[in-house]
Amino acid sequence: MHTHTQVWPTEVIDANDLDVAVKAAVAALRDNQVVAVPTETVYGLAARGLNDDAIAAIYRTKGRPSNNPLILHVASADDAWPLFDLDDVARARAVALADAFWPGPLTIVGTASALVPAAVRAGLPKVAVRVPAHPFAHALAVALGEPFAAPSANLSGRPSPTSARDVLLTLDRRLPLVIDGGACGAGIESSVVDVSGPRPRLLRPGALSVLELRRFVADIDVRPPGLAAHVDDASPGLRHQHYAPLGGASLIDTSALPTVWDDVDVGIIARRVDVAGRLAPRAEGAFTVLLDDDTAGYAREIFAALYRAERASPKRLVVVNVPDDEAWIGVRDRLLRATAQA
Repeated sequence: MHTHTQVWPTEVIDANDLDVAVKAAVAALRDNQVVAVPTETVYGLAARGLNDDAIAAIYRTKGRPSNNPLILHVASADDAWPLFDLDDVARARAVALADAFWPGPLTIVGTASALVPAAVRAGLPKVAVRVPAHPFAHALAVALGEPFAAPSANLSGRPSPTSARDVLLTLDRRLPLVIDGGACGAGIESSVVDVSGPRPRLLRPGALSVLELRRFVADIDVRPPGLAAHVDDASPGLRHQHYAPLGGASLIDTSALPTVWDDVDVGIIARRVDVAGRLAPRAEGAFTVLLDDDTAGYAREIFAALYRAERASPKRLVVVNVPDDEAWIGVRDRLLRATAQA
């Protein structure tokens, strides 16, 4: 096994040419290589999920800590159940959630079966699984015929990419192939629900709202956003600082915005509603990104905005905080981790 990162002339293939793109990705994966692929949430770094060499290639390519577990992606719920060893209560919860949200941006966590290697679980007893809804990712799962792991397609700790261009910003020449599926629809990662405890637990808030999840698991335990992982949390995105743009960022409340608004050296990412009536004083040439006021629109754009900030390189980047309510919990979790305030 290689102990260094391979240098590749990275090829980009349009996902709209579905047959060609799937065939190329499957060939690379079966050679135990890693491929950046679009999903409905963010771009993922795909590799065969039950193969130790392929899993090691993911960790090596990303520079990912080995105690950060991966999510397995499969073509259907029928392909998911053999990966779990669930009791009757946990299975009933999992089936209810799968029936409601698969294919889609929900990851189910439960006790792993003997099929799942320790490497993909980061040595934990549980496994995380989802069925992607994106046409390419789903077609890849079907054609590959086995689970693939796919953490976000970026260097560890950087913002999750929602376009092929942003994948290449950190991984160009570190992988052989990028499948370009355009901008991701959700913009933040899947919601992760552990079905195996006394109560179902939302380990990682994400693209599905808490309100949507409660319709099917009414007693779900919702942890505050930004908390570090418990020792047995089999979810990615919890153990380390994540989503931080190069150069860092700070999170401020709207009350602090006037103190930085006129400084040309400060880059600002904010909702349009937060800066209403304040646009005129902004210094010409200062980096400003205004995002949608609603949760879905903001989530779709926030990671791309962080990468725009990297390219613009303001001397200081601030992100204006979002509302502190359950509708915004997934976004708040990402902002807290991106600004090292988790």
